[in-house]
Amino acid sequence: MKTGLESTNEALKILEKSNAGERISKEEALILYKEADFLDIQKVARQKRESTLSHRYASYTMFRVVNYTNYCNVECSFCSFMDEIGNGKGYNLTKEEILEKMDYAYGEGADQMFLQGGVNPDLPFDYYLDVIQAVKSKYPDCHIRAFSPVEIINLEKITGKPLREVLEILKEVGLGSVPGAGAEILTERMRQIISPKKASVAEWVRAMETCHEVGLTGSANVVFGSEETYEEVVEHLGVIRDLQDRTGGFHAFIPWTFQPQTKKFKIRSVPTHEYLKVLGLSRIFLDNVPHIETSVMVLGKGVGQLALYSGADDISSVVIEENVLRSFGLKTEKEALRFISDAGFEPKRRDLLYNYK
Repeated sequence: MKTGLESTNEALKILEKSNAGERISKEEALILYKEADFLDIQKVARQKRESTLSHRYASYTMFRVVNYTNYCNVECSFCSFMDEIGNGKGYNLTKEEILEKMDYAYGEGADQMFLQGGVNPDLPFDYYLDVIQAVKSKYPDCHIRAFSPVEIINLEKITGKPLREVLEILKEVGLGSVPGAGAEILTERMRQIISPKKASVAEWVRAMETCHEVGLTGSANVVFGSEETYEEVVEHLGVIRDLQDRTGGFHAFIPWTFQPQTKKFKIRSVPTHEYLKVLGLSRIFLDNVPHIETSVMVLGKGVGQLALYSGADDISSVVIEENVLRSFGLKTEKEALRFISDAGFEPKRRDLLYNYK
C-alpha cells in the first residue's frame, strides 16, 4: 500500500471519475487502496458525503446491547467471549434478566435493544420469541435489532422451517431490524482462517438477502487488520455493493478493525491513515449505501473525530454494555453531544433505521 504523500496518476484519475458521479469498479477500488494517498481519498469521500448529507451535522444513536448467551459452537479464532457448550461455565439470560437490563437502558434514555449472542443450538426457538415478546410487551416503542446471519441460520436449523418463514415469525412478534454482523472479511480464504465453522460467504449473503426481502433492513460492516489482503477487503466491499444493488436493505456500513482478544488469532496494527483510507474508500465505492458509520466504541474518540471529516456521517454510539469488544466508546448521551460538538458538527439523534429525532 502506498504510504507516501502523492497518489499515482492512475489513482487520481479514478478519484476524478468518482467525484464526477461515476461508479468505480472493484479493480479501480483496489488501485485506490494501493496507490492513492489517504488525504486524496479523504477529500473525495468528504465531497461524496456532502453531495447527499449536510456536513453541518453528524448523527448518533442510543441502544442497549444484550448478549443473551455466551455459549457458542462456532468458535471464531478471534473471539474471547464464547464458552464451549456443555462446560457449565457460560450463561443463558432469562427474559426477566433481559427486562432488567432494558429497565436500566430506558432509565438512561436508550429505547432500542441490540440482541446478540453466541450460536447455541440448545436454546429452543420459543426462547427467542418469548424474549422479543416480553420486551415489546413492556416497552412497545422499543426497537429491537437482533441476530447476525450465523444466528439466523442457527434458527433455521433448529426449527426446520424455511428461512423466510423463520424471519416472518420473528418480525411478527416484534423484531425490527437486523445487523449484518459476523461478516469480518467475506472471502472463503479468510473465513477458513478466522472461523471455519461460521456461515460461508454464500450463506451470509442468503441470510441478509432474505432478511431484506421480508422487510428486516439494517447495517453491514467489514473487520480488517489480520491476514487479509487488499484484494480481499475490496472483494468484501463488492459483495456488499452487489447485495445492496439487489435489495437496498443496508442503511449504513461500518468499517472496524480487529481487536486483540485471543493468542491464537493474528492481529496486525492498522495505522490511522489506513483505517481512514478504508473508511473513505467505503464511502466512494459503496455509492448505494447512504450512511457510513465510524465506531467510536472500537476505534476511539480521536480517530472517530477524524473519520467524520473522511466520509463518515455517524458515530455508532451511545452503546450501553458491550461484552464482546473492548469499548472506547461514549457511555451517555451527554458525552455523545459533547463529542460531536467538539468535532465541529451539530449533533442529530437518530434511531437504528436512520429516522432522525
